[in-house]
Amino acid sequence: MPVSSNVKDFLSKVKSGVKPNLFRVNLDWPTGLGASSPDKELASFLCKSAALPASNIGVIDVPFRGRVVKVAGDRTFDTWSITLFNDTDFALRQLFEEWIQNINAHEDNVADLTLPRGGSEGYTKNLIVHQLGRSGKESDKIRTYKMWGCFPTQISQIDLAYDSNDQIEEFTVEFQVQYWTAGDNGPEFNNQIS
Repeated sequence: MPVSSNVKDFLSKVKSGVKPNLFRVNLDWPTGLGASSPDKELASFLCKSAALPASNIGVIDVPFRGRVVKVAGDRTFDTWSITLFNDTDFALRQLFEEWIQNINAHEDNVADLTLPRGGSEGYTKNLIVHQLGRSGKESDKIRTYKMWGCFPTQISQIDLAYDSNDQIEEFTVEFQVQYWTAGDNGPEFNNQIS
């Protein structure tokens, strides 16, 4: 059957499409960093950009009689990054700096958070990104990705310059991700991070 190329058929398939600027990120911090509920809400509100996570399967090249046969390998998970606007209290940046400081201190090379899991001594948290539908309403989530066992490994610098007018400072945080799952917002994919 030939593929139609008229506008009506295209619109019937794409419908209204998905807009990349309609999203919500839910962040959390390890226990003991002083992150209160307003800080978590502030992070969702000031998140300028994020990404839906990538999916990768490795490839094993197996030589066989003069050819290379491709065999599926192990899954790997890319780092996940978000960009945030800097608030005047530096509240978000301070929380991320404290999180990394508690994984490995600047001066002493010691760690307050020592376990690669959640809980009182753990340094990982689960993070969520929701793709919202065209209404942009919180109730209009069309797909949710939950990144499990995340921790930050990089907080970007903030560039300062005399000629940087009419801008708000922003910075990027890069997370390591153990794995991610995707769903349609059932019990596993609700707003709860943990």
